[in-house]
Amino acid sequence: MKISEHIEALETAGRALADAAAEAGPDANVPTCPEWRVRDLLRHVAMVHRWATDLVVERRTAYHPGAGEPELDGDELLTYYREGHAALVAALRRAPETLDCWTFLPAPSPLAFWARRQAHETAVHRADAESALPGGPGPVAPDLAADGVDELLRAFHGGDGGSRLRTPEPRILRLRTTDTGDVWTVHLSAAEPPHTDRGHRATGAGTVLPAPDTELSGPVDRLYLTLWNRLPVSAVTLTGDEELARLWREGSAITWS
Repeated sequence: MKISEHIEALETAGRALADAAAEAGPDANVPTCPEWRVRDLLRHVAMVHRWATDLVVERRTAYHPGAGEPELDGDELLTYYREGHAALVAALRRAPETLDCWTFLPAPSPLAFWARRQAHETAVHRADAESALPGGPGPVAPDLAADGVDELLRAFHGGDGGSRLRTPEPRILRLRTTDTGDVWTVHLSAAEPPHTDRGHRATGAGTVLPAPDTELSGPVDRLYLTLWNRLPVSAVTLTGDEELARLWREGSAITWS
């Protein structure tokens, strides 16, 4: 996805999050984050948006803490969230391609990193807000969902992303979409962070990797939300060893620190 497409996705997801939060109300439980009510969700995302905006606008080249979560509630909190989201979108649109600021995952550029990361931060939390409504999380655009699976597997859980996912012996987890034709093969082991190949890695003429120990398949947006632990594994089709699916649920969470 292009930087402009990530920013557009951030804008769309952020507005949908606010609309769902307004409909649910601040006291509503957030089933995808059982310890939260909607007010907690809004406070968290508002904090993250303003933190990212500060890093981009001030061109901070080293980590700089944010101002923390607001103590606002009700309509004041919702307005504060909307203003912070709009400011982030505007800051990213104004930022030059040569933007130099701190990031925490590999990316082609700092601007590309923050546009992508905030698009997915907001899309996942949009699903949280929608989980407080009777219909649950709505669909995610296929291109955004595929990009988000890639970020999760190859950035957060690859290289220096700090992944805690390990298996006593080498295992293979495959993710296959039933609508877009995307395939990811995740190699797990005891000694190293997971390594993910996008598509089939050829091992010789006409051959591919051995069959995976576990495969999760389904529409790309369902895989996206399942891998982010916003939908149960039953939302997709599991083939093979259920243990790897359990390991993912228990060890893949990305937390704010």
